[in-house]
Amino acid sequence: MFESVKRLCDSFIENGMPWFDLSVYQDGKEILRYADGFSDVENGVRVNGKERFNLYSCSKVITCVAAMQLWEKGAFSLDDRLSDYLPEFENMTVKTDDGFRPAKRPIQIHNLFEMTSGLTYDRATENMLRARKETGGKCPTREVMKYLALDPLAFDPGDKWLYGLSHDVLAALVEVLSGQKFDDYINEHIFAPLGMKDTAFVISKEERATLAPLYDYDPETQKAVSCGPEIPSYVIGTEYAAGGAGGVSSVDDYMKFIEGIRTRRLLKDGTVRLMKTDRLTDEQRPYFTMRSTHGYGLGIRCPKKDGVLDDYGWGGAAGSWLAIDDERKLSIFFGTHIAGSPFNSVRSYLYRFVLADLYGTFNAEELFDTIEKSQKYTVLY
Repeated sequence: MFESVKRLCDSFIENGMPWFDLSVYQDGKEILRYADGFSDVENGVRVNGKERFNLYSCSKVITCVAAMQLWEKGAFSLDDRLSDYLPEFENMTVKTDDGFRPAKRPIQIHNLFEMTSGLTYDRATENMLRARKETGGKCPTREVMKYLALDPLAFDPGDKWLYGLSHDVLAALVEVLSGQKFDDYINEHIFAPLGMKDTAFVISKEERATLAPLYDYDPETQKAVSCGPEIPSYVIGTEYAAGGAGGVSSVDDYMKFIEGIRTRRLLKDGTVRLMKTDRLTDEQRPYFTMRSTHGYGLGIRCPKKDGVLDDYGWGGAAGSWLAIDDERKLSIFFGTHIAGSPFNSVRSYLYRFVLADLYGTFNAEELFDTIEKSQKYTVLY
């Protein structure tokens, strides 16, 4: 069983991925675990299933779940103004060709979940660099927002979809609403209840050095190149919990989180259904990168109203990727640690290949033909 899934994963190794670790659960039981490659190529260390690695944007799902737990408790409304809780975001400006102008409308909390706030992913603006300097490199999560709010938005909130620091702001919102540091909140309300011991957002430099090496993809040689001992991170300071990309975890640990969503242990059924409901407007949809296959809900890709794919989830810049299918009781997590690779445009096929092998929902050979014809291994995503 799962021969086409394994064939797809094998092709990753053949095309330069250093390692992968795939776990598929159905109805609470692991029905496939398939791994291959070297987690440390230079030292000949084969993948063993215990690797800890940067989640990058798979962190976003954790942050959104944490925020929605507080929403369930009535701590905020999705239509509330962000400035009601983080006052520095009250008078935002928008960058235009002619300079700057006041934003036409305020950022509402739902804009943060939806990536429609107008916030960009620029962490090297003058204000953000000043945050590092003036906090002595600590950059406490809540404090950094006072600097981020000084930067102009790319557009008026709600006008477009733009991948940015919105979920980092959600982490700060969790701190304000809960009265706890973000990492303390998620440890108490997510990680500890699920027994997740390998997952964290704020770790020491020494602990970060124990993560599996990070690799970069060289398009010329089509090989993985070590990034060296200093793993690139979206964590801008020693006390900064980057809600959008700062998490580290392992495959087993993150699967506990995914199952916590699927079984509704972390959130109520109605809340998960709300999160996986497509919220893109006709004006926003052209800017969404996965619009051909999915919609976008509250912080996750989700089924389109007229689509054929039933999975929801997200992925990370170094290759990690998750999918949940409630109807089929499926949870899928793919772990690896290579940035800038063309595999990110292919990993979404894992869900379709799982359905092909389990149910014949898709034709595996046709899927392989689609991948080959689109040359997705040679076009960076």
